[in-house]
Amino acid sequence: METKVYQPAEDSGLLAAAVEARGRGRFLEVGTGSGWVAEQAAREVDAVTDVVASDLSPHACRAARRRALGDRGSPLFDGVRGNLVEPFATGAFDTVAFNPPYLPTDPENEWDDWMEQALSGGESGRELVDPFLDTVGRVLAPGGVVLLLVSSLTGYDAVIDRAEACGFAHEVVVEESYPFESLSVVALTQTESDSAPDSE
Repeated sequence: METKVYQPAEDSGLLAAAVEARGRGRFLEVGTGSGWVAEQAAREVDAVTDVVASDLSPHACRAARRRALGDRGSPLFDGVRGNLVEPFATGAFDTVAFNPPYLPTDPENEWDDWMEQALSGGESGRELVDPFLDTVGRVLAPGGVVLLLVSSLTGYDAVIDRAEACGFAHEVVVEESYPFESLSVVALTQTESDSAPDSE
């Protein structure tokens, strides 16, 4: 089972550090994997009031729910199966965090294993980053923040350009360089003209 679920690594630790610095209110982790970052948010971040962790993988959902329950009588956080932010209500979260699958993958390689899907970002590395940026604004409460992990392998400037096109301002919260890539967590906030919920 664990071989089908992404386990905490350097990128997870970087996202958790950003959550500790900027997380608050009702918190959603998209693509939670093992649920480790969601657990850190629930345990360590006083400004976070409650936590929801979601993943498309049924194996990740089961792992996260086990982590949430531990030896407690009630779960530390809620686990939800869903694709990106689709299951959630408009304006539901003050903080949304996402460590997306970002490894660029040759399109001729058909990755149909859950663990491989947890790593693969498609040919550009942004196969899930782009639709996430296109839709996450809907679930943000006014004044909410998105904490997005970005790898240099996916093209940092391309991700920022997409975020700006979706109405977000950005700032780097934490970053780290490794021999094979640089990782950053950016805080995205909606510009004033994009922060109000749709009237429809």
